[in-house]
Amino acid sequence: MPTSTLRSQLDKDGFVVLRSILSASQVQELRGAAERTTELAVAGGWPHVRTVGKQFPPWTWRPGVGIWGVQHLMNPSLPDAPAFTASYFGDEILGAAKELLGPDCGDDQLVMELYNLLVRPSDGRDYELRWHRDDIPATATAEEEVARLREPAWHAQWNLALCDGDESLVVVPGSHARARTDAERLADPLEPRVPGRLVVRLDAGDAVFYDNNILHRGRYGGARERLSLHGSVGHVAGGRLRARNVLQHAVGSVS
Repeated sequence: MPTSTLRSQLDKDGFVVLRSILSASQVQELRGAAERTTELAVAGGWPHVRTVGKQFPPWTWRPGVGIWGVQHLMNPSLPDAPAFTASYFGDEILGAAKELLGPDCGDDQLVMELYNLLVRPSDGRDYELRWHRDDIPATATAEEEVARLREPAWHAQWNLALCDGDESLVVVPGSHARARTDAERLADPLEPRVPGRLVVRLDAGDAVFYDNNILHRGRYGGARERLSLHGSVGHVAGGRLRARNVLQHAVGSVS
């Protein structure tokens, strides 16, 4: 797909889906790594997790609490870090990321950010995230939203599915470029029927890249397998704007 098409679709809709960017063998290898990593985290062997009942960082693991994500996949202390690191820096992901970040974006302009794993809640219960923008608080006024949305995004963020039938991400197309409507602002945070919503369906090997300030939410079914690699890469021009978003995940404090 030409650069102009990828970028224009992201600019228009706030997200773009790329089908089958990984081969079957790549998916199989990463799925095995993801399954082992999930088992390790659930057993308490990797404390850097996202816990059920809390949407945003910081998260603190403790025995008996369900998890919906595993953090810091490229930390060398994680047994399967080499497989995850290879996928993060692979041409399939970074090639698309550079196209989305602009025609002049090369390897020297990229900044390593986050790489995490999103999973089925380990306590077996359904869990849902509220409608949100990653870097704009729900308390922002319309004027504050517009001011922030006018700033360049300076990032590429993605979910890469390792299982078929992933329907966890719900977005409102085009909402990355405008303030919330009155209906969106007044809706219950878990309202499933927000006008214009779209469920993004991915099969194993598919990826969705999206502006992290698109209005979106996540749905985690307790009975449906989910293993999705969730990452982001920044542009050096993002500076403090990206640092504010990334450092809240405590990436600088993990040894």
